[in-house]
Amino acid sequence: MDGMSATGGQGGPASRRPLDEAALRAALTGGRALWSAVRVVAETGSTNADALAAARDGAAEGLVIAAEAQAAGRGRLGRGWQSLPGGSLTFSVLLRTAAVPAGARGWVPLLTGVAVARAVRRATGVQARLKWPNDVLAGAGKLAGILAEQAGDAIVVGVGLNVLGTAAQLPVATATSLELLGAGEADRTELLAEILTEIERWYLPWRDTPAGDADASGLRQEYLRLSATVGARVRVLLPGAPDLVGLAVAVDETGRLLVRPDGQADPVPVSAGDVIHVR
Repeated sequence: MDGMSATGGQGGPASRRPLDEAALRAALTGGRALWSAVRVVAETGSTNADALAAARDGAAEGLVIAAEAQAAGRGRLGRGWQSLPGGSLTFSVLLRTAAVPAGARGWVPLLTGVAVARAVRRATGVQARLKWPNDVLAGAGKLAGILAEQAGDAIVVGVGLNVLGTAAQLPVATATSLELLGAGEADRTELLAEILTEIERWYLPWRDTPAGDADASGLRQEYLRLSATVGARVRVLLPGAPDLVGLAVAVDETGRLLVRPDGQADPVPVSAGDVIHVR
């Protein structure tokens, strides 16, 4: 982005410098259609909780809250989310989707995944891919996770992306980082600006098409291009139901994963569940 260097410079390697709020504001809010305010804090409990509280207080669409450290980060299904303080991107954005039918809003976390994967590819060269519904993969590991939560007509989307972190520093063996993938010198401020630019690029056309149409906006095609799940054999852990095992064949118009069970002709739509890629 203009005005932000991808190299170290004063303060050491760019990946280790604090996020530059002024540079983010300059890159994102001047003349942009979506981003209305950018806040960077040293530490908070959860950026998603903060953004949800702001949404309930009437904050405008386009609020961004980023934190250098989270004491109570959250993942899907009530799980905790751990990240390396000062070595990751942990941020949330506030979107207001009243004009989009409720049935189409499942595309919001998928759209965010598209934005993260594209930005990582462009900024670092790492070939990030998407695991339905909310993970960004790189190599054999999970690089980022996404959590979408609703408050009235607002949806808050949180992202946690590992920039730095050795295998010993990451919270689980299945996680990876840009550092492990040879891109640990990525400028975190520039990468965050790139992700937010990509979210705007995909969100506005999707939101403004009739009925949040993922096909008319090109979103579904791009998601499928980046998907590591569609075309793979999967095991889906379903809440309160037996596991579903079969081939992931598509993502439908509402963002559900379509899985063709072994021995059956017709695919089963999955709106929620943990997906395991079966090797």
